[in-house]
Amino acid sequence: MSDIKLYGLHMGPAKCAVDLGDGSERGEYVNQDYILHKMGRPHRAISLMYCYYPLDKEFPGRISEVMKDANVSFQWDYPYDDYFTYKGGIGGNTEGEPFCYMREIRAHGQDVILTLTVDPHVTDEMLVKIAQELRPFGRMQLRINHEATGNWFSFNKRATYQEVADFYVRFHNIIKREAPNVSTILCIGGIESLDEKEITMEKEFAEAVKATDIWSVDKYMALHWGWPYDIAEPGGTSHSRSAVKDVYELTKRSAIRYREICGGKKKPMVMSEFNADGDVTGPYEQCDMIKEFCDMLKSEPADWFSGFTFYQFRDRGRLGLEIEDPNNPDVGIEQPAMATYKKIIHDEYFYPEMIQREEIELPVKLRWGGSEDAEGIAIPIHFDKNPTFCEISFDEDVNLMMEINGKWFYKSPKAKTIDLMSAFYEKPLDCACDLTLKLFAPPASGENDPSQGADWLTNYYTTITKLPKLRIRFAPTEPSK
Repeated sequence: MSDIKLYGLHMGPAKCAVDLGDGSERGEYVNQDYILHKMGRPHRAISLMYCYYPLDKEFPGRISEVMKDANVSFQWDYPYDDYFTYKGGIGGNTEGEPFCYMREIRAHGQDVILTLTVDPHVTDEMLVKIAQELRPFGRMQLRINHEATGNWFSFNKRATYQEVADFYVRFHNIIKREAPNVSTILCIGGIESLDEKEITMEKEFAEAVKATDIWSVDKYMALHWGWPYDIAEPGGTSHSRSAVKDVYELTKRSAIRYREICGGKKKPMVMSEFNADGDVTGPYEQCDMIKEFCDMLKSEPADWFSGFTFYQFRDRGRLGLEIEDPNNPDVGIEQPAMATYKKIIHDEYFYPEMIQREEIELPVKLRWGGSEDAEGIAIPIHFDKNPTFCEISFDEDVNLMMEINGKWFYKSPKAKTIDLMSAFYEKPLDCACDLTLKLFAPPASGENDPSQGADWLTNYYTTITKLPKLRIRFAPTEPSK
């Protein structure tokens, strides 16, 4: 590749970002290598769900395991929320969850969204410690006490709605002071009826709407909230289904009202949990509803909407792209929603912006600001036809995300050669063409490095000094006989 030209490459935000939930009370975390191979591209961010109730005697045990013999008839009937527990904070450490997963997510070229339900009675010192622990993880997002206008989570049972709203502002202010790289997400009910003009509990949450960095609602077009304690059957009272157009309209009206509360100021608006529950719709109409909503975003186009988080990758119920195999939790059973969702996220409207810049020469210093702001390398490659062999080898122990022919690959520092042929299985070339190999360098450790400079909170740098070696062949090693 000594005669190959190199060009600078900028990755920017999609018109509508796509994020993915990975693990919750309904399913276990699935590693990022598996998800990448299944989806064919990284997401803007991966959403993790954790809780922090350090004042409870059962903490840091996961409450459904600590109280496995409790007589519970609803998912949220435990003393605190049945999420994985945040192992950091005062008296904790950052070796375990969620930090091990946050590092893996960022190494794979994605940002982190951390949902954290928190006891509103924790001290400022406890919150400061959390903020300091999040500082190395770049431009991550923190969703604090989500669905805060509901009545199911423990923090709403321990405090009034006004106290929950005031706690949000308190935690937000600590984050802004201690970890300015972290953006906060306020997730409340928004406008929940077409007859309403104000958001739910607007008086209580108005200051939180003004303070937060990002506005959000959770909107399931269909949901069986009685899972796993009953079955959604006709006439049941533990599930619901809405018209897609109504969910879309309520989300839009919520964004408009949030802006009005802030005197016209515009902030990012996201849907932090989005899906239609297959328990209610079955697998095929679930696909139809997901596609219909995304088609509406494109056709408007919805410039008031920044992105959504699909809930979730693997689920023990029917809210996943895969269902967890009841015989083996490490195995996922792909659902029809997988193909529908995969097609959506490879659409240009939901795909990150790529801008090729001027020609460059080695050595080159790459910048990783996050999945919506990164500087990489573009390498034009000519293909005579569809390849029989296509692989890339590296001498340097660098951490890379790479894309060719619409398919993304991860290279860890220890990996030397990556087989790129799967980029041509679903999209084989039917004639000679020119493709571009794109390379970006997120931090191998998943953390930014304070020694790299004043901008270390938001940027990570990697210097590339050697070109990789490409092996491309258009015929078998030995011809047929």
